[in-house]
Amino acid sequence: MGDALDRPATPTGAGAWDERSEEWLTADTAVRHDAADSPSASAPASMSPSAGEDPTAAPRPTRRGGADPVKALMHRHRDLCERAVDPLEIAAGLEAHGVTDRTAARFLHRDVFSLAEEMYARTSRDAEAPPSAGPLATPRARADWVVLTLLPGALCVAAVTGMHLTHGQNRLIAAAVGALAVTLALRAALARGPLSTQHATPPTATRISWLLAYALLGDGLLQAATAGGPDALPTGAAEGPWPLTAAPVLALALSCAPAAWCAHFLAVRARHKLSASRALKDFAASAKPLILATLALYLAALAALLALTSTALDEPAPYAPTLTLGALLFLARLLTTHGFTHAPALVLTAAASAEGTAVATVFAARLPGCAWLGTPAQALLDAGGPAAIPTIACGAGALTLLLHATRTLTRASAHARADDAC
Repeated sequence: MGDALDRPATPTGAGAWDERSEEWLTADTAVRHDAADSPSASAPASMSPSAGEDPTAAPRPTRRGGADPVKALMHRHRDLCERAVDPLEIAAGLEAHGVTDRTAARFLHRDVFSLAEEMYARTSRDAEAPPSAGPLATPRARADWVVLTLLPGALCVAAVTGMHLTHGQNRLIAAAVGALAVTLALRAALARGPLSTQHATPPTATRISWLLAYALLGDGLLQAATAGGPDALPTGAAEGPWPLTAAPVLALALSCAPAAWCAHFLAVRARHKLSASRALKDFAASAKPLILATLALYLAALAALLALTSTALDEPAPYAPTLTLGALLFLARLLTTHGFTHAPALVLTAAASAEGTAVATVFAARLPGCAWLGTPAQALLDAGGPAAIPTIACGAGALTLLLHATRTLTRASAHARADDAC
């Protein structure tokens, strides 16, 4: 698809048109039309006309030797060429428009980077513009987003502490107020800094809320359901009829700061590698281990926080479901901040739907003649306990997004545009 998008054609933007490029394109179009319409188009040019041919027919147009197809491409990407501060920025922009090395070969260049170098060198710039381009700008951490990323964890600690110090109706009020405060703080943290995005994103708040609610209540609900319950609503106590597991949610809230740091680390390192790369393939090869290292750093921080919160709350540490959920949410946000919004929304929906379906089938199996509905979920519960369901659902989603990230975030166009300082 990319090969056809950027074949030299009449420019769509404003600006003067090069006559020789126009003649080249006109001649090329006429040649293709004539080749399609003339039955003798495939005959060699050196053959003399046969007796049945019209000797007065107009000769086929030929491409002029002075035609300039690269300049035609420059007209199509005039804005990109004029605002670029580096040839690799043009290469990244061409890549984003679907230009490949195969397309570059049509312009007599070995790859996209070589083509971008010529386009950059031939682009006229204002006299006031700096003569030489510096490295790609990288975002810098600012105190405001550091504070905002620490806020969700701090408020979640306050909410959990309030729940442990209150009882009855006051505990429910503390839980509701704490959940609202953490939600607002999380929205503020995602609106600024490395986890923010300027792209239009599908609504995913409901799916994320379900995934976090399941981490808090899901295991206790399934345990109560297999025992014939639950007989009452959750009381907020770990020993209640519907026990809560607050340690994973608290660890995830505290991990918002490491997630922001890891996203910032990826942005800085990726742009450094982009500036140092000689070709797009070189950048892709170096970006893949960088993405894996960034995810590993975040998961290590999340595991340490989970160990800390489990010890503080005297709860077991469910590493598998918490780490898979953390990886799913981190990769979804990382892709979203770089403009890849469709896959995260789809995968989050699938993971939330899988967990919801598992819970629904356990209760539906109680209906007369519907015991078979709960067989898959019951088999997972018998094999791995309540943690098996979120581990499989979130783990499969995280693996899907990781594979998607290694294909999309290794493109130079995903990191070429430098954002404002964070």
